[in-house]
Amino acid sequence: MAKPTANLPVCLLKGKEAGRLFDLFRISRYRITLAAGTQGLILPPYKGATFRGGFGAVFRRIACAVREQDCLNCLLKSQCPYAYIFETSPPENSQALSKYENIPRPFVLEPPTETKTFYAPGETLDFQLLLFGRAIQYLPYFIVVFREMGETGLGRGRRPFVLTKVAALGRQEAAEIYSAQTNTIRHVDQSDTCLPPQFPPTSQIQVNFISPVRLVDDGTCATVPEFHILFRQIMRRISALAYFHHGQRLDADYAGLSARSRQISLSANNTSWQELERYSHRQGQRINMGGLVGTVTYQGNLTEFMPWLALGEHVHVGKNTVFGLGKYELTIL
Repeated sequence: MAKPTANLPVCLLKGKEAGRLFDLFRISRYRITLAAGTQGLILPPYKGATFRGGFGAVFRRIACAVREQDCLNCLLKSQCPYAYIFETSPPENSQALSKYENIPRPFVLEPPTETKTFYAPGETLDFQLLLFGRAIQYLPYFIVVFREMGETGLGRGRRPFVLTKVAALGRQEAAEIYSAQTNTIRHVDQSDTCLPPQFPPTSQIQVNFISPVRLVDDGTCATVPEFHILFRQIMRRISALAYFHHGQRLDADYAGLSARSRQISLSANNTSWQELERYSHRQGQRINMGGLVGTVTYQGNLTEFMPWLALGEHVHVGKNTVFGLGKYELTIL
């Protein structure tokens, strides 16, 4: 992993200070409630790709001021919500991560866990939206996009729906910030700094992969979730989110952490591969999004890895996280 060199604030992460990770991260979580229109809704069992489909096009239609074909050469790209959310660029004059091929989007759409495929007219369903760092200020755009998507339709047959309400979820009770009845957005700051618990010395953990976790190692998808593969992916995602969406460079001992992660053993593997596909209108073909689900148990001197793993619970890991993939839960045994 490239060592940061840009003129951005540095968050030192040495030894026990790794818990400071959580001080710089801002994460907001929202519950989005939709109601099926008069035709009902027909959705696939896993709905992440369905919610994401068409989202970018509607966002661009709402946010783009000049309708440029290419954001890269647009004069307004530095101030454009669409360019920032979907075409994130490295900070100006930056050499750190300047060749990063897959800059992570600063949001995740977590679909409902239920696998039902038909929703009767008026029936509601909830999903969650996670925003990271600078993206939190653009919440109103997300709300307007979801409202507009209700008219273009969702799922099979592009059937309409209504965005009925949005609630901010945090350490306090859920706070409603939008309702279809008032059609207004109320500002409520429930963003979390993700302050970590005090981790005791830890030698055994269980990780539950809730949505398919797609870990790419040396260009191929890992079918056995060895700890060093999972941990390197978590480090990479957290570092990129910190750099591109929080303006912070993490001066962590990446080489040392990566080397020591290989000393952690996989003591139990109860995962299986879940096939998952989506259709890409842009590429004109079906895209494989399959990944691992189930539980794994790791053993070893895990203490220094715990802050990273705990933050990874909030931001997901692996490929296709914007679709809700890569969600996991951590348990200390």
